[in-house]
Amino acid sequence: MAVLLLAEINNGELALDATAKAVTAARALGDVTVLAAGASAAAAGEAAAKIDGVAKVLVAEDASLGHRMAEPTAALIVSLVGDYSHIVAPATTDAKNVMPRVAALLDVMVISDASGVVDADTFERPIYAGNAVQTVKSLDATKVITFRTSTFDAAGEGGSAAVETIGAADNPGLSEWVEDKVAASDRPELTSAGVVVSGGRGVGSEEDFALIEKLADKLGAAVGASRAAVDSGYAPNDWQVGQTGKVVAPELYVAVGISGAIQHLAGMKDSKIIVAINKDEEAPIFQVADFGLVADLFEAVPALTDAL
Repeated sequence: MAVLLLAEINNGELALDATAKAVTAARALGDVTVLAAGASAAAAGEAAAKIDGVAKVLVAEDASLGHRMAEPTAALIVSLVGDYSHIVAPATTDAKNVMPRVAALLDVMVISDASGVVDADTFERPIYAGNAVQTVKSLDATKVITFRTSTFDAAGEGGSAAVETIGAADNPGLSEWVEDKVAASDRPELTSAGVVVSGGRGVGSEEDFALIEKLADKLGAAVGASRAAVDSGYAPNDWQVGQTGKVVAPELYVAVGISGAIQHLAGMKDSKIIVAINKDEEAPIFQVADFGLVADLFEAVPALTDAL
């Protein structure tokens, strides 16, 4: 069997962590061909060729594939589908936009957020905010899958796959790019950071969220937030961790002023080490924490930051 994996590309650069983790999942299904598609994708293709387990890389560069436009990318994938039994991607924002369109064009189901591969037809995926695991079997001739990368280890580097340049498919012209608005940050990207410091409703205000940011900067960490903090206007939407936000699995996750609703736990419970700071000793977050500190965050966080 052969697998076509859509690489995650940001501004012409390969998102190595997400793509390499998806390669690990895809290798269980067959020979992996990586598709690097974008207005500028050659450098990303060369980087993907170095990932262990990649048999071949296809590079498609065209203006229609720029600006994360989903419809032209889906059309390109469908034009290639005859050679592959599985079409897969990491479960990122871009792939969640593209892959359902691919499945619709092929008239097959899409298996989203797969967390395990049982066999070529059968996959595991979390449901009920991660409290249960559903086993799904597909009899479709072509399987369309997104993999939850937090549950897979990244494939190593050292490969030397062949790189082939291909053309784009006809642009269906269903949408057009107007503008991008990107928040600039010197901090690591949230879903691939090794350390994440998140604040919750207990932080109390947007101004006091600076405490979370100072601690994160001391640790070289990304900043996250609970949905309650985002809904209260304390933090921007792209910092949200949880079932309706981003799923993270860093080496260290520090939860400050977060009670631990199941929707938030679904987004961070695979973290290797969880540290919780909360003044409520009955907070559910302490049930999953490796280390818990029952304390006022307005005293504990500045003291921790100063000590670091």
